[in-house]
Amino acid sequence: QVHLVESGGGLVQAGGSLRLSCVASGRTISNYAMGWFRQAPGKEREFVAAITWSGLTTASADSVKGRFTISRDNAKNTVSLQMSSLKPEDTAVYYCAADNDKRRLGRSSILYEYWGQGTQVTVSS
Repeated sequence: QVHLVESGGGLVQAGGSLRLSCVASGRTISNYAMGWFRQAPGKEREFVAAITWSGLTTASADSVKGRFTISRDNAKNTVSLQMSSLKPEDTAVYYCAADNDKRRLGRSSILYEYWGQGTQVTVSS
């Protein structure tokens, strides 16, 4: 069992930056690929970014490419999402998730076994 806790969300103006962190406990995250998803009010949860266990391979949604960067520090059992050039449409609850297939860059939420409780990101125009 992996317990995930996100932090770093908040209110920011358009064009600003935020860094989200996800700290894991229970098991080392080096056994998992990790992903970030988001869900805006009235919308389905959508893929944001993913990273394999080694951190050498990443993937991101077209909507955030060039603005968001996913990274991980297995020694600290932490995954991060650096967000820059934020837009109002980035407003959502952001979730961290763990995938048992550590080499996969899953874009579907059904591929992830463990989820955090989410952190709210609000971007004002």
